[in-house]
Amino acid sequence: MTMGTGVDGGRRPSPRPAGQVDRVVTLPNALSVVRLLLLPVFVWLLLEGRLVAAGGVLALSGLTDYLDGRIARAYGLVSRVGQILDPVADRLYIATTLLGLAWASVIPWWLVVVLMARDAFVLALYPVVRRHRLPIPEVDFTGKTATFSLLAAFPLLVLGAVTGWWTVAARVVGWALVWWGIAFYWVAGGVYAWQVRHMVGQRRAQEVPR
Repeated sequence: MTMGTGVDGGRRPSPRPAGQVDRVVTLPNALSVVRLLLLPVFVWLLLEGRLVAAGGVLALSGLTDYLDGRIARAYGLVSRVGQILDPVADRLYIATTLLGLAWASVIPWWLVVVLMARDAFVLALYPVVRRHRLPIPEVDFTGKTATFSLLAAFPLLVLGAVTGWWTVAARVVGWALVWWGIAFYWVAGGVYAWQVRHMVGQRRAQEVPR
């Protein structure tokens, strides 16, 4: 979640970062859209009680999340649209998955509260970011690790709710990834808050008359 520089006092738009493309239609962006389109499919499968298939959809979602970032960086397809679309797709998928799995009694409701409280904390900083016209934050290693850990954990927890030879292993690994994801999720939120505070300080320093 590196905020980057480019603080200009709002007098002129910041230049486009090096390596960023202006195209909207790119493969990474398409993968983010696919992740969003899988949301209703996952909810429908969960409501139908088809847990194995729902777990498969979650696994596919995690794969698209991994691939869109790798492809964007490897082929120079990082775009402003992607910087907005990718985290939005991640947040919507995590929120929907949390609520769906809690409703199906696959995970406890306290986990929903812990993770959604972090999102509420970050969202509460948005008015500050908007008021000071700060750059849109990029998702860094910490944030991507948190998201990937959670997207990898959810399918395993779903499989752990289905009786089979894999049940115990799926639950153990799934919950290990959940705790790892929770830690990184909140660390990423703290880093975001620190970066916002730092950039606000820079902005105010530039606005002081000389």
